[in-house]
Order: sequence, then structure tokens, then C-alpha cells
Amino acid sequence: MQSWRRRKSLWLALSASWLLLVLLGGFSLLRLALPPRPRPGASQGWPRWLDAELLQSFSQAGELPEDAASPPQAPHGGSCNWGACFDTSKCRGDGLKVFVYPASGPISETHHRILASIEGSRFHTFSPAGACLLLLLSLDAQTGECSSMPLQWNRGRNHLVLRLHPAPCPKTFQLGQAMVAEASPTVDSFRPGFDVALPFLPEAHPLRGGAPGQLQQHSPQPGIALLALEEERGGWRTADTGSSACPWDAHCEQDPGSRQTQRRETLPNATFCLISGHRPEAASRFLQALQVLAALQEMSPARVLALRQQTQFLWDAYFSSVEKVIHTTLEVIQDRIFGTSAHPSLLWNSPPGALLALSTFSISPQDFPFYHLQQGSRPEGRFSALIWVGPPGQPPLKLIQAVAGSQHCAQILVLWSNERPLPSSWPETAMPLTVIDGHRKVSDRFFPYSTIRTDAILSLDAHSSLSTSEVDFAFVVWQSFPERMVGFLTSSHFWDEAHGGWGYTAERTNEFSMVLTTAAFYHRYYHTLFTHSLPKVLRTLADEAPTCVDVLMNFLVAAVTKLPPIKVPYSKQRQEAAPLASGGPGPRPKPQAPAPDCVNQIAAAFGHMPLLSSRLRLDPVLFKDPVSVQRKKYRSLEKP
Repeated sequence: MQSWRRRKSLWLALSASWLLLVLLGGFSLLRLALPPRPRPGASQGWPRWLDAELLQSFSQAGELPEDAASPPQAPHGGSCNWGACFDTSKCRGDGLKVFVYPASGPISETHHRILASIEGSRFHTFSPAGACLLLLLSLDAQTGECSSMPLQWNRGRNHLVLRLHPAPCPKTFQLGQAMVAEASPTVDSFRPGFDVALPFLPEAHPLRGGAPGQLQQHSPQPGIALLALEEERGGWRTADTGSSACPWDAHCEQDPGSRQTQRRETLPNATFCLISGHRPEAASRFLQALQVLAALQEMSPARVLALRQQTQFLWDAYFSSVEKVIHTTLEVIQDRIFGTSAHPSLLWNSPPGALLALSTFSISPQDFPFYHLQQGSRPEGRFSALIWVGPPGQPPLKLIQAVAGSQHCAQILVLWSNERPLPSSWPETAMPLTVIDGHRKVSDRFFPYSTIRTDAILSLDAHSSLSTSEVDFAFVVWQSFPERMVGFLTSSHFWDEAHGGWGYTAERTNEFSMVLTTAAFYHRYYHTLFTHSLPKVLRTLADEAPTCVDVLMNFLVAAVTKLPPIKVPYSKQRQEAAPLASGGPGPRPKPQAPAPDCVNQIAAAFGHMPLLSSRLRLDPVLFKDPVSVQRKKYRSLEKP
């Protein structure tokens, strides 16, 4: 019996590999290796929505071929290969740089927004000479005619032709050495390892953001077919959990659990839908030989739910919008070009995904704030304090002394961002104090300075007021939640029905969705995302409207983690005197809340509202309990 189960597991693994090949039509867009099991004894920490324990791989991460250091694979067929058709010497530097050819004629609003999205991304460059890749957005589907070749075509070398919809122009269009990223390519024209296959996107597919998947709470659902197999001429045949192991074989006894559905374009409502390649009848026989249905019938509901959760993650990370599909295509090409510095499979297949885990920052999961739970690791035990000094430019001497008293502080950096000259002297501290001359922009606060040596950053404003105990406790909380923001002052967003848009309030209530970055802990990686991943229009908005910068940073972290921030105790006396936002003249700036239009502009740029509300505040043990103060670790937190 055990031998039969081992053979069945092996057949299931082989069939799963075959099905993945069939689903993609033999074309590789994403590497769908599953994340490895967490190491034994690893701290479970805060529960995650994706249960990695139920998504074990059949091989360990180090054994996966895509993680090995190897040159890009040459395409099969024809004389084109990476050495002959692509000059990788133009791609060494700070990642993949893409030049986009301007449209040669009138284009639709959708194509205009796609071009604007690429031009506003971290990949874009205005110089074709400095580009690694030259991108031509094909307008064939729109005009019904073949797109003309640009003057700098050079037989297509280092070019990418992007077709979001099947092109009606004849195949005599000479692409030469150009890569093609095309929806639903044909087998005879596709070059594996060189071209990129795209999913067929409907015209109504959202440009950015995109709706999340429709995963139900329980799986499999009662009354829903377990397995549906595509048949010839577009029909579907389904089988339930009680069906025999070979319900579709003519030599098997007719099974009442197997039934044929009506032909339709949408997928049937089944737990597993198996889509064949070019010969559905052959695929049916192959599946029967592997006894796939029998193996699926023994799969636990928890395992099925975990697999369905993984599909929701893949949809949300890479396919839910046109922008994500395009950026995923560019990430795939970048990984092929840079080889050894490409994303490992864990970053592709674990939240938040490869688009938000930039390989230009690191390719080691432990360097990011998202993977400590899976890796069984913990952030380092020290932080860097970054104090932003805007107008009027008074040195924050008292704040420096309070932060320097923390046992967890590794360094203090003062970002001088005003017109006044730098002070000649600064207070002496037990740890290094570095002064950075800023560029007089609010977005300077979130630049990835090379002088920051720790994972944790304590972001402060020159007018912030904190005690050493408040700093110590907040940092201990952040170490347990390194992917989230941990702060003292909070604010909230809400839907304003009267104005038909989002509103903002800084009223002190139990519910909140943002923390002010004038006093907050977060991972240094968010500086890299803020500078290199956010669209340029949003960074410009932050500089032109400084009160928006807190909102923007909270939007970014919430969009990446899909989690709200965490609030920690803050002295009531300091809370009443604290400013609501950065900037403004005077020793104590007048509180200013961001304009409601700021929240709406950022939400429109993201394509959705990522902020989540919370009522969670974490307090120290025995906080405000009627016991002796000698029993409390953070005693000064309760002082008036």
C-alpha cells in the first residue's frame, strides 16, 4: 500500500508538470516553483494569509534549476540565440533600462496610458543609446495593419515587440532578431527561452490595480465538481469526488458521476480545471493512465485551499492589470539577461512577488522584510535614526539625546534639508552621528542612503518628541513585525459619500489606517521602493504637496504587505503637542492635514485603495496595571 501511494505521488507530480506545460501552451512566462518548507523550529510569529506549510515543493530551493547560476538559455529553432540576437553588454549597470519608441500615428487612450505607465516606471530611460532594451508597442490589433519598423531597428537586435492582443497582420512581417511578447502565440513562431508568452487580456482588463481574486472561504465547496476536463469542440466533462478513477475511458464501466456540460467559453465551476493542448482526446487518455482523479480525491481540503490561495497570489501579483503583465514581462527579461543576479524562485512565488522584491536591492530573501517567517530568521537587533530637519532648521538637540539613549540605536543621521547653513557643532553621543546635506525636497526623507547600515529605520522629524523608553519598546515591537510600519501618531481614511471620494481625518480614535512618518519604525527596503518603484508623478506630488508624503508612504507599505500599520503607546502630553505633518515654519508647526484630493490622487495612481483599517495597539506587559512600578520594564511610558 505504501509503495502504491509513493507511485501515485510520483504520477501526480509528473501530471502536474505536464498540466503546467499545457496551461501555458508550452510557453514559459513565470517560474511556478513552490516555496520550500520553513526550517524546523522556526518562529511562527504573526500568522500569514498564505500557508507555506501546505505548499511544499517536490525539490528544495537549492535544487531548483532556475536558481543555479547559468547563462541565459538559447532558444530552440532558427539561427537566433542570445549571443547572436542580443547584446547583453549594454545591460550592465543599475538594472534593465528600456527605451520606448513614441507612437508613429494616432493611438487609443489605452495605448497612451500603457506608454505613460512604462515611461513612469523604474525601467524607463529617455536615451536609446543608453538603453538595454528598445520596446516597440505594436498597434496591429488597433489599426488592422502591420506596424512599421523604426529607423533604429538594426534587424531587431535588442528589441522587444509588445503585442497585448493577437496581431492580424501577416507573419511575413520580418521581426528579425527582435524578441516578441505576444498574447496567445503560435507554436511555430514562438522561440522558447527568448520570446515571452502573454495571457490573452480582454479589452476591459484594468490598466493598473485590478480586482483581487474571488477565492471563497472554504474549499472545496459542497456540490461543486472536483475535476473538469476540456474536450474537443469546446465542451467540458466533469467528475465528482465519488466518481471512479477512470470515468472517461470507454473501457471502464459507465460512471453516473461523470457528465458532459454544455459548450461555453468560460471555465466550468469545478475545483480543478484541466486544460489540454492541441489534442484533448489524447490528453484525456494520458490523464486516465496517470490516475489523476484518484489522487485529487485523496487530497485534503487544507491542501486544496492552500493551492487555491497560491493562484490568488499569482493573479494579484502578476496578472490582475495590464501594467502588472507588462512589468512582469520586463522582469522576466531582466532575469534572463542578468542570470546570476536574477530573482530566486522564492521571490517569484511568495508574497509580495518579484515585482515588489527588486533584484537591484538584493537577491537574498533575508535582506527583505517579508521572508523572515519562511526563512526562520529575525531582523538584526539595532536601528538607524533618520531625523529630517526642514525649515526653520533648528538642530534637534533634545531629540538626538533621547534617541542616543536607546540601547538599540546604532547610528543617528540628520538630514539637513533647508536653506540655513549647517551648524558648526553637534551634541556628543555614544554612537556615530552623521549629517547629510539634502536637496531641499520632502522626498529626500525616503531616499536609500548608503550610509544607513541597519535594516530598521526610525524616521523622525526635527519637531518630534519621544522618550527613550518609547523608542525602545516600539523597536522591540517592530522586530516581531518587520514588514509593517510601527508608529505613535495615527490617522485614518474614509469614504466620503457626499463628495463621492476618499477623505482623511487625523482625529484620535481607536480605528486608524496610517501612522505618521514623523515618528515611525519601518524597514530600510521601503526607501528603495519609494525611490525606484513608485511612479515619478507620485514622487513629484510628495515634493509639491509635502503634507501628502505620509499618506504616500503608508499607501506603499499597505500595497506591498496588504496589512495595516501597528500603533504603540505615546505620551498623552506629547501627543497633544505633536504636529500632524512635516514641514512648515516656526518652532512648533501648525498642524496640517493632507488635502482630501491628495488621498484621491494617490488612490487613482495605485488603481485601488490599499489602506486597511485596524484597532490594534500593542502595549508592554503590565502597562497601566495597578501593580508596583518596579515590576514594569518600560516604567516611563506611564509618566504624564
